[in-house]
Amino acid sequence: MSLAAFLAAGACAAAAALAVRLVVPPTPRLAARVRPYTAAARSALGIPPEVTVARRGDLGSSLAVVARDLVRGLAGRLGRVIDRVGDEVLLLRLRQAGVDADLPVVGRLQAYRLRQLRQAVTWTALLAGVGLVTGQGAATVLLLAGLGLGYGVSRERARVDKAISDRRLRMQVELYTVNQLLAMSVRVGGVVQALQRVVARGQGAVVDELSEVLNAHRGGRRIAAALEQAAVTTPEPHAARTYRLLSRGVEYGTDLAEALRDLSEEIRSERVEALKRTATKRRAAMLVPIIGVLAPVMLLFVAAPLPSIVFGGR
Repeated sequence: MSLAAFLAAGACAAAAALAVRLVVPPTPRLAARVRPYTAAARSALGIPPEVTVARRGDLGSSLAVVARDLVRGLAGRLGRVIDRVGDEVLLLRLRQAGVDADLPVVGRLQAYRLRQLRQAVTWTALLAGVGLVTGQGAATVLLLAGLGLGYGVSRERARVDKAISDRRLRMQVELYTVNQLLAMSVRVGGVVQALQRVVARGQGAVVDELSEVLNAHRGGRRIAAALEQAAVTTPEPHAARTYRLLSRGVEYGTDLAEALRDLSEEIRSERVEALKRTATKRRAAMLVPIIGVLAPVMLLFVAAPLPSIVFGGR
């Protein structure tokens, strides 16, 4: 098919889609009716309820709406096939990674899947184009396109995994200081006052989660329930232990200062051990190039006199 025929076919398809959009109204969705009844369950999962109603005058041109819906639908189907997890699990991972934190919940999920679709299309077209330019056969071009698709769809997921790992590392570094500050603050006030002091004076990943706890408490949730929810959603196990300890202290009135200091010392000890293990691994990795360079030279020195010894040469 020539380029002109391909463009003509695309224009005809766009015109047909626009005509269908203008003649046949879109199918009413149940999401707007069901969303108010799911607000309590979404709030219990840490997802703020959103009630948004699209107005007809804000939709723009019909062609833009068709294109946007097609792209979003394709991105959603591709994401569900690739990730094999539900939207709630994916939203939890995005929240743990801190990706698109300034966007609403639905927009965060759509932005992630659109980036995933863009990466898949870009790398598939790039590798397929390399195969076509170099004059490869159809099987090779399809293989390159498949490799590009696999790399493109896994790139965004790997980015989220790396963001979660980096955030866990930052939280491990911050928790020692945060626990010490909380231990000093709970002695002169309650848990809520201690959280307010730490949030007002600090910054970081742990402080952001504590700020979300306070926001949930101001919204009407009990502070113990908000801390339990933060323990479920946080990516760092030590932070979850801290939140659960604070929740137990609110519920049963136990002395939190000593327990928080013990948690700080435990986190510090584990951090030191992890650094020692990392240093040992890197020291062993540094020996590999040295052995790779010196071993052939040593073998040459050892093997050089062997012919004269075996054959009796001078």
